[in-house]
Amino acid sequence: MTDDQLLRYSRHIMLDEIGIEGQERILAARVLIVGAGGLGSPAALFLGSAGVGTLTLVDDDVVDLTNLQRQIAHTSARVGMGKVQSAAEAVRAINPDVHLELVRERVDEAALLRLARQADVVLDCTDNYRTRQAINAACVQAGVPLVAGAAIRFDAQISVYDTRRADMPCYACLFPPQAEFEEEQCATLGVFSPMVGIIGSMQAAQALQLIVGMGEPLAGRLLLLDGREMRWTQVRAARNPECPVCRTRNIRTS
Repeated sequence: MTDDQLLRYSRHIMLDEIGIEGQERILAARVLIVGAGGLGSPAALFLGSAGVGTLTLVDDDVVDLTNLQRQIAHTSARVGMGKVQSAAEAVRAINPDVHLELVRERVDEAALLRLARQADVVLDCTDNYRTRQAINAACVQAGVPLVAGAAIRFDAQISVYDTRRADMPCYACLFPPQAEFEEEQCATLGVFSPMVGIIGSMQAAQALQLIVGMGEPLAGRLLLLDGREMRWTQVRAARNPECPVCRTRNIRTS
């Protein structure tokens, strides 16, 4: 690390659980963030400020005035700009050393798999059930851990799906791909703005834990947050041996 990097990341380096070696892992890491909105905004900002070497941002949407109540990477001046470009400007303003790869398109399954194979960690920051399933399938096939978050109204959830471990479930073990879910979107139901900040920040924290190899990430545990009472509920998540997505998983050692 350079002298500037030693100073910039000094508060991480002071932590025994991270230190210089852990910070070097962060600097060398590649993180894929799918969705640059409410969840993706704080996730990208914290991962960028932490010094993640390469952030790949995927989103085909543009910044809208209604986004600004919660999507903190965007500004009034950037309404109409692509969200990935807007988020990239926000990250660069904090840390110009981060390498940013921008994908402004609705990626298909083949593209998701290609992007997942290039990443050390994938963050699902989307709000579409079908897309979540596609991201999960790509992560299982690529053998890459997935940090998935969601928030609507006053409710939110987060978990890590790390199928590098044979006993850990994937997203589809908990939420079957064939299930019929009514899509709930904040455009029609609303969302309490701090909820996406809480979950997106936690997604960044989980990604950093996985990169550094510290603590015990949320694999096998689903955290549910009731924002009305600020009450957390933890649910143990078991692997489904008959899961159509991960029963023939690709187990990759880290």
